[in-house]
Amino acid sequence: MVNAHVTEPHDVVDLINTKRHAGELRPDEIAWVVDAFTRGVVAPEQMSALLMAIVIQGMGRREIRELTAAMIASGERLSFTGLGRPAIDKHSTGGVGDKITLPLVPLLASLGVAVPQLSGRGLGHTGGTLDKLESIPGWRAALSNEEMYAVLRDTGGVICAAGSGLAPADRAMYALRDVTGTVAAVPLIASSIMSKKIAEGADGLVLDVKFGSGAFLPDLTDAQELAQTMVQLGADSGLQTVALLTDMDAPLGRSVGNANEVRESVEVLAGGGPADVVELTLALAREMLDLAGFTDVDPAPALTDGRAMDSWRRLIAAQGGDPDAELPVARETEIVRAATDGIVQRVDARAVGVGAWRLGAGRARPGDPVDHAAGVEVLVRPGDTVRAGDPLFEVRCDTPGRLARGLESLATAVELGEAAPTVRPLVAGRVVA
Repeated sequence: MVNAHVTEPHDVVDLINTKRHAGELRPDEIAWVVDAFTRGVVAPEQMSALLMAIVIQGMGRREIRELTAAMIASGERLSFTGLGRPAIDKHSTGGVGDKITLPLVPLLASLGVAVPQLSGRGLGHTGGTLDKLESIPGWRAALSNEEMYAVLRDTGGVICAAGSGLAPADRAMYALRDVTGTVAAVPLIASSIMSKKIAEGADGLVLDVKFGSGAFLPDLTDAQELAQTMVQLGADSGLQTVALLTDMDAPLGRSVGNANEVRESVEVLAGGGPADVVELTLALAREMLDLAGFTDVDPAPALTDGRAMDSWRRLIAAQGGDPDAELPVARETEIVRAATDGIVQRVDARAVGVGAWRLGAGRARPGDPVDHAAGVEVLVRPGDTVRAGDPLFEVRCDTPGRLARGLESLATAVELGEAAPTVRPLVAGRVVA
């Protein structure tokens, strides 16, 4: 309960007006407003106004650093010392078909690196790692700190939900951002991500910062700014941090959804899978191995010789899952076919992601259930030649009433032309401090 007799050192309306007029907030003001919001002194409406002012006017580097520190200070700090191996984390800013965490964590674990992967759930057109893994019968995302340490110690990797004690101010602020149109702002994205990653206590962090139609920041310039800001926040805190800028204009791999993305990840762990998923998995693995000091280790053989697959099975079983269980299969399927001949110029990642979401693979609000069997199989890539009637997508759904809306989103997701398109590299750049 808020004590009405306690005199607060600042007035939140003054801070809102300062930022609304493009002023800078002092360190003591930032620390206070985050703490006061967490305590309930600053009302959600007031914090929403301040967040919108930040979206419009921005924040300087010093302000972003202070905001990140204040969110870290709102909760606990973890440590992974005593594991006997370096702990390196990875974070993706989210995309369509982005299943990379699933093969990446067991791959690194099989090579002697500990990976404490605190992941999230999907919202809107981007999928969530925890939703995907929960399509495996018995698998459990919610672990106590003690359980997380035990799984990490025994298997070398863990994928779980962040505990409530980690940067609780960020959790409360994100809930506001999600419903007030204040998500896509570099200062707020950077401080949100890095507050949790710094508090987590890993030895190093690799960031996968996405741009393109399926990303939260479609423009490459904005993605570069975000990557540079987060890498600098890591450096300021003593956390080794490197970022890759990766293209999310087309979906990653063929599968978009939950259970079907797990199936595709298992293909990668068995030495197969789509070339782009394998490419990005190995690119991120090499960066993580470098941060761990394993500069001479090639991760590729572990995907073909069974080591990564063995590690996957241990990781899934350690969190209650059955790696041999049948995954959910949709009762309703439909094929989307090309209306004309042509060469595929583009597969719009956002349109595919929205289609999968409408089919039930995603959620509109936190807490909504997801259909683990729903999703989209992408059957063409840019550069493919198709004829009228050729299949473009396979749509999967358990609820017949959702099919029409999913198909509506996919109707214009493939752009055809007469000439071969210019294919952009998957990894567009690398950012270090």
